[in-house]
Amino acid sequence: MPPMNNFSVNIIIAGGKTGGHLFPGIAIAQALIRKEKNARILFVGTGEEFEVSTLERYGFMHTRISSAGIKGKSIKGKLFSLVQIPVSVIQSIKIIKKFRPGAVLGVGGYSSGPVLLAARFLGVMTAIHEQNTVPGITNRILSGFVHVIFTSFKNTKGFASKKNMFYTGNPIRRMPELMAQASQEPDVSGKDKFTILVTGGSQGASSINRAFTGALKLMDNPEDFKIIHQTGKLDEKKVVEEYEKMGLTSFSDLSLGMPAVKAFFHDIPSLQAMADLIISRAGAGTISEITAKGKPCILVPYPYAADDHQRYNAKSLADDGAAFMIPDRDLSPELLMEKILFCKNNPQKLSLMAGAAKRLSMPMAD
Repeated sequence: MPPMNNFSVNIIIAGGKTGGHLFPGIAIAQALIRKEKNARILFVGTGEEFEVSTLERYGFMHTRISSAGIKGKSIKGKLFSLVQIPVSVIQSIKIIKKFRPGAVLGVGGYSSGPVLLAARFLGVMTAIHEQNTVPGITNRILSGFVHVIFTSFKNTKGFASKKNMFYTGNPIRRMPELMAQASQEPDVSGKDKFTILVTGGSQGASSINRAFTGALKLMDNPEDFKIIHQTGKLDEKKVVEEYEKMGLTSFSDLSLGMPAVKAFFHDIPSLQAMADLIISRAGAGTISEITAKGKPCILVPYPYAADDHQRYNAKSLADDGAAFMIPDRDLSPELLMEKILFCKNNPQKLSLMAGAAKRLSMPMAD
């Protein structure tokens, strides 16, 4: 895009709700602003707490529409969602007419559908970005009429044959300046210890939380590890209690000590950089950040992800030697302990995994 310093470029980014959809949208918005300083970005989404607080933290304008998902709902729930579609399309038309974007980009999630439909109806340029190997239902529908499709994987199911598809990789967000400054002063005690980052994504993962704390209980010297554990809001209190039972004092602030246990860390990219091993779900955004940093990982795909796309995401890394994949149904403290100790005791294998992860990255995706 050539510089256009005399006027602003208006872009709407639609979708979100989870970090997997929202963070790539933020990364794209950041890249647009770096390219064109006068760009104006408006996020349109669900208006849920995580989405709103995250966008405010990154300093982006946002608004919401009345939209609800269909998949996995009861018949009554599906009917309610269907009734919401014309309402949300009308709301989207009003937003587009007022903001007057040059383009509208959908990043997935049910709230992106009505906005892209409205944009196409109004003759505005449209595009979608699909983060996963298996597209979600919204992007599968939208792919039939948007102008451009961007994908994170070469082998994205159903999109490879489309002439308007471009393989770009998954954009990775940059932390806000103030947050980045704060993250330059984390606790560095125990830096000689093997550092593990445990995260179930923005929502948390109870099965990973249970298996990891259970694995620590089976170890002779769990205090030998430096642990950063993102639990999710629902499990935070329970996981903290588990650490305390083991005699491992837990903190929510990295500057206070280890292990650091918190419902959500806003600076996950910097924490990934500190880790020797990452234990995680297999959302596309997480995988992109892990590979960009060249980090070995143990991936536990979320078993109820739409069309099992997390399993395909994880398999793409495991097949290339960049990760161990453990299906959620097979996850146990014993198996997880075995994998953790193997990684700790085999630095050469860990280095090979890190190199494989780095080769899979697309650092210039944005």
